[in-house]
Amino acid sequence: MRWIHAAGRGLLVLAVVLTGYVASGAHADDGPAGGRGPLTVATAGDLTGYLGPLLQGWNRTHPGERVTLVELPDSADETHAQMATDLRDGDRSRFDVLNIDVNWTSEFAAAGWIRPLPRDRFPLKSFLKPVEHTATYDGQLYAVPYVTNAGLLLYRKDILAKEGVRPPRTWAELERDAKTIAPKYGLDGYAGQFLPYEGLTVNAAEAVYSAGGTILGDEGERVTVNSAAAREGIGFLARGVREGWIPKQALRYKEEESKQAFQDGRLLFLRNWPYAYVGASARGSKVAGKIGAVPLPGPGGPGRSVLGGSNLAVSTHARYPDSAARLIAYLTSEPVQRQVLTRGALPPVRAALYEDPELVREFPYLPTLRASVVRAAPRPKSPRYDQVSLVVQAVVHDAMTGRETPAAAVRRLARELAAVSSR
Repeated sequence: MRWIHAAGRGLLVLAVVLTGYVASGAHADDGPAGGRGPLTVATAGDLTGYLGPLLQGWNRTHPGERVTLVELPDSADETHAQMATDLRDGDRSRFDVLNIDVNWTSEFAAAGWIRPLPRDRFPLKSFLKPVEHTATYDGQLYAVPYVTNAGLLLYRKDILAKEGVRPPRTWAELERDAKTIAPKYGLDGYAGQFLPYEGLTVNAAEAVYSAGGTILGDEGERVTVNSAAAREGIGFLARGVREGWIPKQALRYKEEESKQAFQDGRLLFLRNWPYAYVGASARGSKVAGKIGAVPLPGPGGPGRSVLGGSNLAVSTHARYPDSAARLIAYLTSEPVQRQVLTRGALPPVRAALYEDPELVREFPYLPTLRASVVRAAPRPKSPRYDQVSLVVQAVVHDAMTGRETPAAAVRRLARELAAVSSR
C-alpha cells in the first residue's frame, strides 16, 4: 500500500470493507455477539505487495473474522471517487472500515460517512504527536492514524561532495545549485509532483507553508491564502519553470515519474516521499549508494512539509464494529507497524520505531523523516476538500505554466476558495 499516491502519493488508500459490520448505533441482533464477523479490505494498488501477507497473519489468528483483500486503483483521485460513490449508497455500501488519505477525514466525517471512535481503544499516546490531528474533525476522533508521511528533499550526495557544497537548506541554495551544478553533470535541477492532481496540491501547500503562509483556517470556513507568503511560495515554483531549473517535463510528473527520473540519474534534486529514497537505493538503481535526504528547504532555512499518510475509519453502515476496532488495533500495533516499514517502505505512526537502532541502520533517513513529520502540517482541512484541491491544482498549474503571475494566481485562489467555502 502506498500513501504516496495520495498526496501523496504517498498517497494510497486502504479501505476495509465489511460484508457485514455495524455502525456505532447498531443493535446486538445485527450480527454475532460482540459485533464480530468477516471483513473485506479494499486498498488502492498495493505496489509493494506487503499488505496481503500482513493480513494473512490476522486471518490465522482470527478465523471467525477473516479479511479478504480487494484492490482499488492506485491513483488517490480515482480511489477517492470510488469510495465516495460507494459510501453514498448508504446501507448498500461495501465499504465499512476505510483507511482513508489523511486529508479526507474531515470530508468523510462531515458527510456522515464515518462514525466517531472511542479514543481509549487505540494507542494514540504512542504515536508521533502531529498525526492524531489528521484523524479528528470538530473535536472528535473519526479515524486512527495508520501510516504517516512527510516530503523529503533527495539529492545526489556524490555530486555535491565533488563540488564541495552541503545539501541545500534554503530555496536560494537550492536554486543556485540547480542552476549551476546540475548542468555541469548533464542533469536537470529540481522536480516535484507538478501534474495537476493531488500531488500538485501537496507541493503547492508545502511551498506556501514553508514561506509561513496558510491556505484555509477554521476547518475550511475561512480563506487565508491571500498573503505575501502564498505569493512567495507559488512564485518559487513558477520561477523554477520560467528559469529552467525546474524542467518543463516535471509539469507532467506524479510520484512515480519523478522517482524514476531521479532513479535513472536525470535529476540533481527531487521532492518526494520516503519510498522514493528506498527505490533509488535499491539494486538496479543507477544512483544506488549515491543519494542523501534532508528536510525540504524554505526561504530562510528548513521548510515545512505537508503531513501525508492514511487513517483507518469505520463506515457509518458497518455491521461488525468490534471486529473493525480489533483489526484497527492490530494494524496499529507495534509489531505490525514495524512490518509496515520493513515490508511496505511506509512510515509508521509509532514514535518509538524512529529511534530503533536496527531500523535506523536499515532506513537511514528515519531521523530526518521524524523531524520532518514533527514539523509538518496537514493539508487544508475542509469538508469540501476534493473541491479545494481541484482549485489549488488548477490555479497553481496556471502559475507554473506562465498563464498567470503568482500574484494574480493568489488572488484567484482566494476568490475561488471563498466560493467553495460558501457552498
